[in-house]
Amino acid sequence: MIDISNNYITGEIPNAICRLQSLIFMHLKNNSIEGSIPTCIGDLSNLISLTLYDNQLNGHIPKDIGRLNKIQEFRAGGNHNLTGEIPLEIANCSNLVKLGLASTSITGAIPSSIGNLKNIKTIAIYDSNISGHIPKQIGYCSKLQNLLLYKNAISGSIPSNIGRLGNLKILYLWQNRLVGHIPYELGSCPNLEMLDLSINFLTGSIPTSLGNLSRLETLALGDNHLSGIIPVEITRCNSLTDFRVPNNNLSGELPIGIGNLKSLTRFHAYQNTLTGSIPECLGNSQKLGEIDLSINRFVGSIPEKIFSLRNLSILILFSNNLSGFLTPNIGSCKKLFRFRVNQNKLGGIIPSEVGSLKSLNFIDFSDNHFVGRIPSLVSNCSSLEYLDVHSNKITSFVPHELPKSLQFLDVSNNQVKGILPSSIGSLNKLTKLSLGNNQISGRIPSQIKSCNKLQLLDLGNNDFFGEIPKEVGQISTLEISLNLSCNHFFGLIPNQFATLGMLTMLDFSHNHLSGNIDVLSSLKSLVNLNISYNNLSGQVPNTTFFRHLTPEDIVGNEDLYFSNDTSNTAHHHHDIPHIMNLITLILICIAVVLILFLVKLSLNM
Repeated sequence: MIDISNNYITGEIPNAICRLQSLIFMHLKNNSIEGSIPTCIGDLSNLISLTLYDNQLNGHIPKDIGRLNKIQEFRAGGNHNLTGEIPLEIANCSNLVKLGLASTSITGAIPSSIGNLKNIKTIAIYDSNISGHIPKQIGYCSKLQNLLLYKNAISGSIPSNIGRLGNLKILYLWQNRLVGHIPYELGSCPNLEMLDLSINFLTGSIPTSLGNLSRLETLALGDNHLSGIIPVEITRCNSLTDFRVPNNNLSGELPIGIGNLKSLTRFHAYQNTLTGSIPECLGNSQKLGEIDLSINRFVGSIPEKIFSLRNLSILILFSNNLSGFLTPNIGSCKKLFRFRVNQNKLGGIIPSEVGSLKSLNFIDFSDNHFVGRIPSLVSNCSSLEYLDVHSNKITSFVPHELPKSLQFLDVSNNQVKGILPSSIGSLNKLTKLSLGNNQISGRIPSQIKSCNKLQLLDLGNNDFFGEIPKEVGQISTLEISLNLSCNHFFGLIPNQFATLGMLTMLDFSHNHLSGNIDVLSSLKSLVNLNISYNNLSGQVPNTTFFRHLTPEDIVGNEDLYFSNDTSNTAHHHHDIPHIMNLITLILICIAVVLILFLVKLSLNM
């Protein structure tokens, strides 16, 4: 035996090692060994185990590997510069039990002679560059338990011969270029536990035969072009824990009896065209931790029983046609971490029981018909970082009744009235604050400065008035957007705005601001600026950015002008009437002189 694994060994494998004729085990894994695998490796006729994985080997796998007729384990994965094709001679290694060539740059197809490996139990050639078809001869590897060929460029269809592999436990073919139907014969693999065919180009329906797989724990078929219904036979897979069929063309209703899957922990069926209501029996799967049924056509209310799932951490139902109310039972989902029901037709108030969800991190209730206020008990959600209730009919919220952990708050496009209280400064972890399209009045409180991590601030289309507080210009982290448009601000642009050097978008339009805009010339990162419809004056800064502004960006400021640009519509708007009057006077004078000349000429005649 030679075992120098995990020892930071460098250099190359010397040819002299091939003189060790009695060598049975050679383990060189997890080092920094370079160079190629010596061709003389075939001289080690007694070798049973050769592990070379996680090194820096390059070159081809020598065909001499086929002379190792006693070898049971050959693993050379994790050598990213290992190239060439799988040698045909590997089929001569009739005692091979484990073949590992994952995470390499090996190309070409799996040789059809692979079917000669009657003792093979594991074939792991994932995250490489192999292509071609899966040979149908794979079905002759009767002892095969683990077939891991994911993250490659394999094409063609899945051979039906795989159904002959009675010992198969794991079949991972995800992220390839497979086409055609899922073979019905897969239902004849009684020991299959993990089946992942996702991220391919598979078509047709989900075979009903999969319902025969009583040991199946993972069924992942997402990101294909599957159609038809989710067959009711799937509900016979009593061991199923992970069921994922997202991003397909599946239709119809969820099968009756899906709640019979008592071991189910994850159910993803998003982005299909599923219809009907979400079945109440789904709440019978008490181990469920993740449900994602978003982007479908579900109707009706969210079943109350779902809120009895004590292990539920992710509930995502956005972009459906769900209606009804959120019930107080939501407070029972103590482990709920992410909750999205946006883009539905839900209404009523947001139940205060949401406040008992201590683990809640992400709430998106936007684009619904929720009314009333954001409940004060939400402040108890001490882990909440994301709260989005935009485009509802919310009438009020109080900043100090929101958790201090918030990083994202969007209450825009609602019916919020009243002033923005100074307690907004208590939300000092906010990076994005959107309150636009409401009826908020009063002044911007100076305490906004305490929100010193803000990257985006949107207060546009409200009833704010007064001067823009200098404290807004002191939030140096503002880099995405600052929108103060469509309000009643007056006075000068604060000098402190010169420090907003990272800001890319700024909108002051439709206010009553006055003075010059020289302070904005310091904003070197600006990509978009709208200062239209104010009372601003003076020369537009002569910088590259400002020279490329369009008239629409500054229109409505009569005393604002570009230098050396008489063609611009904003240039000297206030002089135009005077110029017109002067031209008219000159024309009148010319006309009078002409008339006098003609009169004198006629008298002389």
